[in-house]
Amino acid sequence: MNTTTKPRVIVITGAAAGVGRATAQMFAETEGAHIGLIARGREALEGAKRDVEARGGKAIIIQCDVTDAEGMEAAAERVEQELGPIDVWVNVAMTSVFSFIKDMTAAEFKRVTEVCYLGYVNGTLAALKRLLPRNRGHIIQVGSALAYRGIPLQAAYCASKHAIQGFMDSLRAELIHDNSAIVPVMVQMPALNTPQFDWCRSKLPNKAQPVPPIYQPEIAAQAIVFASKNTRREIYVGLPTVIAIVGNKLFPRLGDWYLGRTGVKGQQTKEKADLDRPDNLYEPVGGDPGAHGRFDDRAHSFSPQLWTDMHRDWIAGGLLLGALAAVSGFLLAKRSSR
Repeated sequence: MNTTTKPRVIVITGAAAGVGRATAQMFAETEGAHIGLIARGREALEGAKRDVEARGGKAIIIQCDVTDAEGMEAAAERVEQELGPIDVWVNVAMTSVFSFIKDMTAAEFKRVTEVCYLGYVNGTLAALKRLLPRNRGHIIQVGSALAYRGIPLQAAYCASKHAIQGFMDSLRAELIHDNSAIVPVMVQMPALNTPQFDWCRSKLPNKAQPVPPIYQPEIAAQAIVFASKNTRREIYVGLPTVIAIVGNKLFPRLGDWYLGRTGVKGQQTKEKADLDRPDNLYEPVGGDPGAHGRFDDRAHSFSPQLWTDMHRDWIAGGLLLGALAAVSGFLLAKRSSR
């Protein structure tokens, strides 16, 4: 915890579980941040608040559905009244429907889009209203490799992530036009071990799972905290994210074929699904699952790709010094041989 400066004020939507929960924990543990925790479920929010305070931070909880624009505006105002000026706004809230397009309803498409795209817009508008006059701060959108490469069984979610990507392009250009110092950044995630696979609506015969390889949500949190302290445009998390995004740009038809052959089976375990279980599409599921899902035994706790990306300036500097040393040694050896 850093006690030499005033703690930063962070807002996290979808803070009750998964990536949002892990991110709140990491902001608290690494810098004692003051955090506005926004989500729908009271019990899980209270658990998130306890996590933050146990790690040296301060938190307030705000029950709000991100699709409620007025509610998000009120949430931002409350954060500033109780914690101080917002420094970082992180949009994480999500829901999804695991289903073939042909089996989904228009209402389900609408709801996922309202949460996963318009919810981000609502959060961004609330953040901009406060950050623009101060001409500082970060707005972080938690994205996915699926912002560039759609996969089967998650059409509404993929489309929403694509929409956020386009929204961010426009936002960046407008902030540049205004000579704004606000930093907008999108963090593109890999498959993560979060509770969403037991919360999101599913019409699949077997239980849903993230497409392996799977990473722990702390990897995502690490990238988000890093993004909040730097001026990156985008951050890709995990080698699979890099492969999916770059590969789709180069070989999109190959991606279509590969996912058509493997994507449906790859998103299901061998366990039969409980089709009567509650889901969080319209209402929060009760309880407090924490940050992790049921895939701890299969999830990676370290990403060499992310570590390299976060330290790329240091690595580049080391390589440059190494090259200069090699050249100097060669020149000295050549001179001494004369």
